[in-house]
Amino acid sequence: MNNQNKPKDWLPGLKENWRSDIVSGFIVFLIALPLCLGISLASGAPPMAGIFSGIVGGIIASLLSGSHLTINGPAAGLIAVVLNSIMVLGGGDPKLGFELTLAAIVIAGAIQVVLGLVKAGNLTVYFPISVVHGMMAAIGIIIISKQFYVALGITPKAKTIGGLLLEIPSSFPFVNPEVAIIGISAIVIIAVLAKIKNPLVKKLPAPLVAVLVGIVLGLVFDLADEHSYTLLDQTYKIGPEKLVNLPDHIYDGITFPDFSRWKDGIFWVMVITIALIASIESLLTATAVDNTDPYRRKSNMDRELVAKGAGNFLLGWIGGLPIIAEVVRSSANMENGAKTRWSNFFHGLFLLFFILLLPGLIHRIPLASLAGILIMVGIRLASPHVFKETYDKGWDQIVIFTVTVVLTIVEDLLVGVFCGIVTAILIQIYFGVPLRYIFVADITVKSENKVHELYVKHALLFSNMISLKLLLRKVTPGERVDLKFDKNVKMIGFSAIEFLQSFKRDYELRGGQVNLIGFEDLKPISTYYGATRIHK
Repeated sequence: MNNQNKPKDWLPGLKENWRSDIVSGFIVFLIALPLCLGISLASGAPPMAGIFSGIVGGIIASLLSGSHLTINGPAAGLIAVVLNSIMVLGGGDPKLGFELTLAAIVIAGAIQVVLGLVKAGNLTVYFPISVVHGMMAAIGIIIISKQFYVALGITPKAKTIGGLLLEIPSSFPFVNPEVAIIGISAIVIIAVLAKIKNPLVKKLPAPLVAVLVGIVLGLVFDLADEHSYTLLDQTYKIGPEKLVNLPDHIYDGITFPDFSRWKDGIFWVMVITIALIASIESLLTATAVDNTDPYRRKSNMDRELVAKGAGNFLLGWIGGLPIIAEVVRSSANMENGAKTRWSNFFHGLFLLFFILLLPGLIHRIPLASLAGILIMVGIRLASPHVFKETYDKGWDQIVIFTVTVVLTIVEDLLVGVFCGIVTAILIQIYFGVPLRYIFVADITVKSENKVHELYVKHALLFSNMISLKLLLRKVTPGERVDLKFDKNVKMIGFSAIEFLQSFKRDYELRGGQVNLIGFEDLKPISTYYGATRIHK
């Protein structure tokens, strides 16, 4: 698309596109409100923590952001991180654990700002795609394992994720029917609305519809009053503890960080985990949104890190969850006609107005409704389709994916990601890649008459791809790039191939030409075209 047709940015962009951006911002706000509350409660944090994140992510981080259409806020991908931090640091005291986690968020935010300032926007290059997908699938399973019990009104005995999953079949006799009706209704509503193709129905914010139905059911079942009811000779208790509990005023929800454990090693593990996962997810979302942006705009990834870091630094001081650029809300933003960063700003502004003017309405939302919404988020992250798609990409990808999923569930997120990366490196060694080229690519460059020849030897992998990425950044749009692979190349990794295909598509859309010479001479390890390729 011609640059002249691209929406303006900043104040000129506001003047030009305020109508479409306000409409999109309002629709995203309707989607974000229940998700902010649900993610906060699932993370073991006060409900106001998620609202603060949506407000700061929208109003402040959007203006610092390097992207145009992403929506900032709390996300499902950080539930496991924050929940684990609160449990580990608090030692059983959730209030103390949250305050200590806030301190970790403050420092993690500062680290993100530094990463952005030193131009570490290429951070995602160092993470195999299947590790990232495995991490998200594991998070989906963790969400389902915990929210299942909230949605059905059951108090589980197990404490670990594995234990919660194993307890599910034996827990059905303990379902609280009225709570279950509310939780299941949310699941059904979101599932059904997702299947309906009618354009008007597709514009309905499914999470909000689920919450509104939940509020009505909560009134029918009189959740606001503590009482018991009997069904089939079984007595069940129900009451306001099944509803979201908010402070009377927004400033009553402010919580300050506790830095008392800053000398402990485990505290720094939490800091690094929050900074790492928040950064990776934001950069991946920004990349995904860039690929679907109708105006083909490219995000400044370094500024993305600075913006998210600044937002997280502030949120840690006031009692908010860490924010990322969130993919579902960002997709909804584009689908509803957003043009600029101001839609993100308006979504945060609407959240602020709502919490100031109608906080009592939030107290009417049943926890089971939010749990049902989160279960559907978890199913999307860990659907059987994700496992099958990874399997189809080659045995190396499903091995990396499975290792990441299992160890994230059994241990924690950082262990799962680390072991997934190690597995990917061991597979590279198995395919004969020399150790010296695991992290450093051997690439020779020759440029002449607007033709750039890049001669790749030995291997091109997720772990050494940064060299190629930096070289390609210097290439002027509209010229010719010949990527030549030596006949003795041992391996082109899956993540490297994904990058090459993305670069070729984007560069050619801008009038250039990209030739992959010698690529077809390498043997794919599965029938999937983008599968890892090895020496024949």
